[in-house]
Amino acid sequence: MSLPKLTPEEKRRALAKAQEMRSRRAQLRRELKSGAITLAEVLAREDDEAVQKMRVSYLLQSLPHVGKVTTDKVMQDIGIHENRRVQGLGPRQRTELLQRFG
Repeated sequence: MSLPKLTPEEKRRALAKAQEMRSRRAQLRRELKSGAITLAEVLAREDDEAVQKMRVSYLLQSLPHVGKVTTDKVMQDIGIHENRRVQGLGPRQRTELLQRFG
C-alpha cells in the first residue's frame, strides 16, 4: 500500500497535529510522574486521543517508581502485548492495571 500524496498544506497540518500530540503526551507523563494525576484518571479519559493512542508500556513507565522491568513483568502477567495501546485494553486488563498500580 502506497502512502497518500499530501499537499503542502495537509503535510503542515499533519506535522502540527503530531507535534501537539507529542507535547500532550509529554505533559501527561510529567503529571503522572509528579503524582498530580493518577492512572485511574488517565484511563478514564476515553475521549482524549493523546491518551488512547499512547502505548501502555509508555504510560506505565511514567508512573513513579515504575521502570521498564516492572512494566514488562506486569504486562506479561496480565497478558498485555508490548505494543498494545491504551485504546486496545479490555475491561479485565484495565481492572488489573488499576489493582496493581491504583
